[in-house]
Amino acid sequence: MITIFNRRELVTTYSMENQANIREILKSNKIDYRLKTITKNSRIRGNITIIGQNINQAYEYIFYVHKKDLEYARSYIK
Repeated sequence: MITIFNRRELVTTYSMENQANIREILKSNKIDYRLKTITKNSRIRGNITIIGQNINQAYEYIFYVHKKDLEYARSYIK
């Protein structure tokens, strides 16, 4: 079981495609993980965006694994 006390950050990405690939890699290698998604700008509503905002960086995806699995998981994530 992964808790805040025994987890380590594996990788952070802003790409939804990269996030999906990482999830698939971890799942196929039976590595337990937690995914935290952060909305970088909560003022986005529907199709209205703030001028100058990079849509590709609107979400941040942070992967955590158990500290004992960190090096094992890193060997699969390049």
